Amino acid sequence: MTFLRFLTYEKPYIYVYLVCFLISAVVLVTDSNGGWTWGTLFYAFTLSSLVLLGFLVLRYLQNVSVIRQMKSEDYDSLSLEGEFAKAHINELKKQHIHEMNRTQDRQNEHYDFIVSWFHEIKTPIAVIRLLQQTEMDAGSLREEITRIENYVDQALYYAKLDSFNQDYDIQNCDIIQISKEIVKAHSKTFFSKKIRIDMQAEPMEVQSDPKWLQFIVNQLLTNSLKYTEHGGEITISAFETPQDKQLLIRDSGIGISQKDLPRIYNRGFTGENGRTYTKSTGMGLYLAQQLSNKLGHYISCTSVVGEFTQFIIHFPLDSDPYLILQKNTR
Repeated sequence: MTFLRFLTYEKPYIYVYLVCFLISAVVLVTDSNGGWTWGTLFYAFTLSSLVLLGFLVLRYLQNVSVIRQMKSEDYDSLSLEGEFAKAHINELKKQHIHEMNRTQDRQNEHYDFIVSWFHEIKTPIAVIRLLQQTEMDAGSLREEITRIENYVDQALYYAKLDSFNQDYDIQNCDIIQISKEIVKAHSKTFFSKKIRIDMQAEPMEVQSDPKWLQFIVNQLLTNSLKYTEHGGEITISAFETPQDKQLLIRDSGIGISQKDLPRIYNRGFTGENGRTYTKSTGMGLYLAQQLSNKLGHYISCTSVVGEFTQFIIHFPLDSDPYLILQKNTR
């Protein structure tokens, strides 16, 4: 089929050959001497050369026309290789447009996040300024500073998402010890809201990056603290199943509606809780899930409105081939 397509593009050359052959045949038949002489040969050569010259001029004009059309509109190729080149260029254009759209979407995401981040961080700063003008409450001040630190961490880790593969180190981490350190960092909030903490686990090692994992656990615990009422309870436990290792963070908070549950990891999604109970950037769970996936983990969530919300970080077993492949490709 390709050879036939090739012949369709070579038809002008075939026509030129046939015309030159016919000229030679006509000259031979009409020669009065009944045979070839130098004069006859020169006469046939001259006629064939004129035909070839006319053909070259025609092809030149066709090529010039195609080159002009290439800059402004669709065009018909003059050769088989030109057709394949045209198809390849069109494919490159599609890929370029796709990459441009992805870049534009990414820029829009960054812009939306920055605008939201600046808007949200202004609130605790305004509260701190208000506290300065009144009798400053140390507990309130610490709470607002913690909020600012959390927003700064979100911005920092969001900025590092694209360069993640240059800044991680998989090693054995005690997930319970990391959880205890994060709980200690939020001890003032636990105390001020009178939220009980129940740690139901022995030390358990998982393979992850401790710095990134600390951020992930902190986002989940911060989310639980935010939506757990005064006098509530948060339980942290760890289990190992035949499929994976699990860290559970369960709170007795307001819960998440079933219609919002599938979208809680979407970038910028705040849901009913984020709009009703407290302002939210909608970035904490998004970043936690994105970083978990990059580390070879994932987060699942179950919830009942008015009863509880439970997040589970699923870690692969130590012999998981994903980690072996990840280390070998670094």
